[in-house]
Amino acid sequence: MIRFRSTLKRVLSTLLAIGALVSLLSSLRLAAAPATARPETPPPSDAIHQLRIYEIFEHNKAAFHERFRAHAMRIMRERYGFDFVALWETQSDDRTEFVYLLRWPDAPTMKAQWTAFMADEEWKEIKRRTAAVHGQLVGEIQERVLQPTAYSPVSATGTALP
Repeated sequence: MIRFRSTLKRVLSTLLAIGALVSLLSSLRLAAAPATARPETPPPSDAIHQLRIYEIFEHNKAAFHERFRAHAMRIMRERYGFDFVALWETQSDDRTEFVYLLRWPDAPTMKAQWTAFMADEEWKEIKRRTAAVHGQLVGEIQERVLQPTAYSPVSATGTALP
C-alpha cells in the first residue's frame, strides 16, 4: 500500500507538471502569434495526448537515453509519425523515470502506430543489441491516454481554447 501511494504521488506530480508545461507552451505560442492567426484546418475533436512513463536505472541511464534519442525517436518519428510534445526525467528517492508526452490525431492511429513500431525489425535488433551490452534498460512502463476536458485551457492539439 505504501508503494502504491508513493507511485500515485509521483504520477500525480508528473501530471501536474505536464499540465503546467503544456499551458505555458500554449501561452507562449499564443503570445508570439498574431491576434488574427488561425489554424488552417480545425483541430480534430478526437485528438489525444499519450503520457508514457518508463522506469530507468541509474547504472545504465546514459545508454537508455542514447538509445531513445538516436534510435527510438528516429524510428518512431520517421517511420510511424509519432509526434513528440516533450520529454522529461524525474527522480524520487528510490526511482528514476523517463516521461514523455505524445500527441495523436485519435486513439485508433495511436494503437496502429504503436503496433507497427513494436514490430519494426530494426527496433527489435537495436533493443536486442543494447540489452546484450548494457542489460535491461527499462523496468516498469506506465501509459496514460489523456483527453482534454471541455473546460481545459488547452485543447488536445496544444492550442488554447476560446
